[in-house]
Amino acid sequence: MIELSSVSKVYSDGHAALHHVSLRVETGSTVALLGPSGSGKTTLLKLINCLVAPTEGRVIVNGTDVTQVDPVELRRRIGYVIQEAGLFPHLTASANVEIVPRLLGWSRARRRSRTRELFSLMALEWDHVAQAYPAQLSGGQRQRVGLARALAADPAIVLMDEPFGALDPLTRRRLQDEFVALKRRLQKTVVLVTHDVDEAFRLADQVAVLVEGRLIQVGTPATIRAAPASPFVAAFLADQRPEESGKRLESENA
Repeated sequence: MIELSSVSKVYSDGHAALHHVSLRVETGSTVALLGPSGSGKTTLLKLINCLVAPTEGRVIVNGTDVTQVDPVELRRRIGYVIQEAGLFPHLTASANVEIVPRLLGWSRARRRSRTRELFSLMALEWDHVAQAYPAQLSGGQRQRVGLARALAADPAIVLMDEPFGALDPLTRRRLQDEFVALKRRLQKTVVLVTHDVDEAFRLADQVAVLVEGRLIQVGTPATIRAAPASPFVAAFLADQRPEESGKRLESENA
């Protein structure tokens, strides 16, 4: 379980990225952090694995305040996926996946067995992908390798920052479908950053809407769709969904 209790973050230049945010992520659930650019989504995500320290409040992961543990050890127990996968360009796909298990001292045989297992899970062909470098892979392949790397040490928690944002629409939708099937199978606790309403509603069990560093609404996709907490949330949802925007314009022009 992840719990943020009245968390604020003010950077050294005076910019306040988060204002007294409280959020609970239940074990095994997927929560999407949704909002426009600059709303504090990525800052909130980075608080969970100590890439950013809170100015006020507490961040609790599995019952422990993250500021009271070794941040390196914490990060090795949390999977992290970013846009464009963030793979090391000088390492092959299989070597990228093996990074955390190697740091944890796994044997070569165990690392290789786990990597092969994840390649199969991610529908990556071992013979064609394992020894390829990131520049030789498609965007979809790189993203699959990035997710495999995040899962390599079998972490209970996975953080995802706009993981499908740089992909073409067809690849993005295909990977979203695969993610939905994968999360049902693996039962990980996932926190996902996105500015895409349809992606948030499609992938998450709960959606947390952030605006200018403030948590405006938390609820299921169905609840937020049916009852936006403010006119701003309603407008943001409509503007991010072209079919809804079209309906609204037709209504206004009727």
